[in-house]
Amino acid sequence: MARRKRAIESPADPRKWVANRREVLRSAGVGIGGMALASLLARDGWARLANVPHHRPKAKSVIFLFMAGGPSQLDLFEDKPALRKHHGQLPPRSYLDGKRFAFLKGTETLLGSAQKFRRYGECGQSLCHLLPHHRKIVDEVTWLHAMKTDVFNHGPAKIFVNTGSAQPGRPSMGAWLTYGLGSEADDLPGFVVLQSGPRGPRGGSALWSSGFLPTTYQGVPFRYGPEPILDLKSPPGIDRQRQRDFVETVGALNREHLAVVKDPEIRTRIAAYEMAFRMQRSAPELMDLSGETQETLRLYGATPGKPSFANNCLLARRLVERGVRFVQIYHTNWDHHGGPTENLEKHLPAICREVDQPSAALVMDLKRRGLLDETIVIWGGEFGRTPMGEVRKTTGRDHHIDAYSMWVAGGGFRRGVIHGRTDELGLAGVEDAKHVHDLQATILHLMGIDHRRLTFRFQGRDYRLTDIGGEVIEEIVA
Repeated sequence: MARRKRAIESPADPRKWVANRREVLRSAGVGIGGMALASLLARDGWARLANVPHHRPKAKSVIFLFMAGGPSQLDLFEDKPALRKHHGQLPPRSYLDGKRFAFLKGTETLLGSAQKFRRYGECGQSLCHLLPHHRKIVDEVTWLHAMKTDVFNHGPAKIFVNTGSAQPGRPSMGAWLTYGLGSEADDLPGFVVLQSGPRGPRGGSALWSSGFLPTTYQGVPFRYGPEPILDLKSPPGIDRQRQRDFVETVGALNREHLAVVKDPEIRTRIAAYEMAFRMQRSAPELMDLSGETQETLRLYGATPGKPSFANNCLLARRLVERGVRFVQIYHTNWDHHGGPTENLEKHLPAICREVDQPSAALVMDLKRRGLLDETIVIWGGEFGRTPMGEVRKTTGRDHHIDAYSMWVAGGGFRRGVIHGRTDELGLAGVEDAKHVHDLQATILHLMGIDHRRLTFRFQGRDYRLTDIGGEVIEEIVA
């Protein structure tokens, strides 16, 4: 078995290093017990603290609203008059040099958006008429308009945004964060996955995998209904005390085995049994939205007992209230190439109706409850869409990796900021273009983590979420 460990600093002065860690712990709100542990380690002349931030964090949790399929930034957030002016014309060849597309053959013409745009808020962000609720949060959000990624096919691109690599088998961002920081939730997983839409996202469980990290850090999918997690409910005839006795007995046997073989997966198994026992009570209560006020349900457009993106956004708020570190909501299908089931005429307006109100409501609800300052909200997909249309019976656009839009809010991000600019056709970033690894580095930074130092040794090398790239986007940090 390959050696597995967290890469640890080797300070020249361990006592000074631990004193600095103690100050970070104090400023991060870590209790006296954690600082006492730091003192004990300092006494021994060395330091290795798990779940300790590298610097004072601005945020405690993350909610990633993942729009699976690639939303069209040109029909939602970026009004391009030049596209309408040159609609039906071939793009200049100079604009296409060096660019790669999934399906375009080079003969496709420019496609001007049919949506109506206006500018809103003090920041003057452009929004199409399909997103009326986004107008309410326009000045709460940092708008990223020159994002770029490396991969133009859905499955690998989704894996790349989530894990920093297009290859399956790497830990996702949620796994890295729970590995690095732990979780404040005692009776729920630190990393929870919710899904809505007509099908699951391409890439499947690889998107929330723990990769080579211990499996205790992988995302746990929650479902609707009385049994949100499969096989969580006790068998008929087994009461709470008998279940407790079983868990304790199995735990004792596993601990004996762990002491002999030293396999970290046994520790994960022990933790899984304990967590499952606690979740038998906490998970059904969490999923029951009937206790929310009618005003809150109306704000989200949520209906208790009815699976929807709106219900998932409300559940995300309930999860971070209970200390869950990372919540990821996948909503399909944004893959609007044109065709009978995925075009811009019919299906873009429909999916906007599904996500517009709940996305804005989540930001507003977190703010009014005093949670937005400590919760990062991310909205976006694996890539954007091309300025050229596809030759199909109905209107659509191809995948575009060189310039697309996302937005982030709360948790230390600046409010009402427009960052990045693309050319007049939306083919490339011409100002403040940022890579996916830059956004990952910034999110980790706001959570108190230096992305270059949160590493894990596997098969002879140190891995990290941002691979060998990534720079914190200082301009958007408050």
